[in-house]
Amino acid sequence: MRKVLIVSPSFAPVNAADMQRVRMSLPFFQQFGWDPVVLAVDPRYVEGVQDPLLLETIPSEIPVIHVKALSTAWTRKFGLGNLGLRAFPFLHREGRKLIRERKIDLVYFSTTVFPAMALGRLWKRETGVPFVLDMQDGWVSDYKQGRKRDELPPKFWFMGRLHGMLEPWTMKAADGLIAVSRGYIDTLHARYPGLREKPAVVLPFGAPEEDFAVLQKSPQANRFFEKADRTGLIHGVYVGRGGLDMAPALRIIFKALRSGLERKAELFGRIRLHFIGTDYAPDDRARETVMPVARECGVEHLVSESPRRVPYFEALQLLADADFLVVPGSDDPDYSASKIFPYILARKPLFCVFGERSNVCETIEKTRGAFLFRFNGVEADARVAEELYRAFAACLLPFPVTPATDWVAFSAYGARESTRLQCEAFDAVLAGAADAKADVPKRATRVRHA
Repeated sequence: MRKVLIVSPSFAPVNAADMQRVRMSLPFFQQFGWDPVVLAVDPRYVEGVQDPLLLETIPSEIPVIHVKALSTAWTRKFGLGNLGLRAFPFLHREGRKLIRERKIDLVYFSTTVFPAMALGRLWKRETGVPFVLDMQDGWVSDYKQGRKRDELPPKFWFMGRLHGMLEPWTMKAADGLIAVSRGYIDTLHARYPGLREKPAVVLPFGAPEEDFAVLQKSPQANRFFEKADRTGLIHGVYVGRGGLDMAPALRIIFKALRSGLERKAELFGRIRLHFIGTDYAPDDRARETVMPVARECGVEHLVSESPRRVPYFEALQLLADADFLVVPGSDDPDYSASKIFPYILARKPLFCVFGERSNVCETIEKTRGAFLFRFNGVEADARVAEELYRAFAACLLPFPVTPATDWVAFSAYGARESTRLQCEAFDAVLAGAADAKADVPKRATRVRHA
């Protein structure tokens, strides 16, 4: 059985979105001929919310190796918080050791801690082992260029310059790509033509079917609203990041609510929309990005926002307790909402507002797991808001409304199938590496869609 070293710095019990693909895939790698070892940073050195229940979903036989990192207690005095930089020398040393001692065949980076990806080229130079990058987000992007200073994350200029150096240095040695969006692969192929000859797969996150079974055995507290509210309130929930890029979708949602208040005040006045965990920043730096749009649209009395992140299984509990769910999408055309599958699995009326080019639209259309509303610009927003208002009015009474999800189609998005496709990419990388060693001419590998 071949061995893969998976680099996922923010790993369980840390509740980080970028480790979910690995966590859900670990039970299945060995079924497809790959024996995984996970390299992560000790949770004590990782900022963010932790959920110990996540550890129950990790197979006990899978080794998870932890390393130290520089503590933010003193690195933030110098303006350094990035986990990839704080842990870089520790990951480098331990990874090189694991590759040699465990005879690793391939290294797989599945993370948005982008500086850590540069280790792939270092280790390849030192050991000859190929590496695959999982692009869950854009490493270097011009999407935020031109924004006002207060709309940009801290250290934007510094990290932008650093990423601008590390991405090309790393990509020129990469042996394969997996990405949640076709746009990410297209961008990288345009920047680095040599990558066109390497295996590349477009693959959304797998659906966490087993997590809801875990939740049933270990119900979590709901700190935000009362399930089956005896006062007659109707609770809608969104758990996930916010941001300025979601403002167009939020305006559509809030304008639909405003229309409801004007036309069906008795019904829409009972709605309470809860936006939870909308900022990735630690508690003391988390800021609201949803409430300003709600106030702009005049529905702030129906909306609440708690920007602080919540543990993963508490988030699932909120989805399970809600009367209905909403998911606003980004105006970034390459945005892929990896969290869409837990929303569908919650089996509640689900209203999604996404840019028309988002690959989430195709997923929803195939599974019929949600009411989908596409936006493409200011001109169409009023029309989309009207469509959403009508959908709200038709579905909010009577409860419960059972979504007409096509569960056969949905099965194609399961964690096992996602793992199989990852392993196919690994196999293709090793086959290409073997051909290169045998001096066999390379052929371009077409981008595959899962």
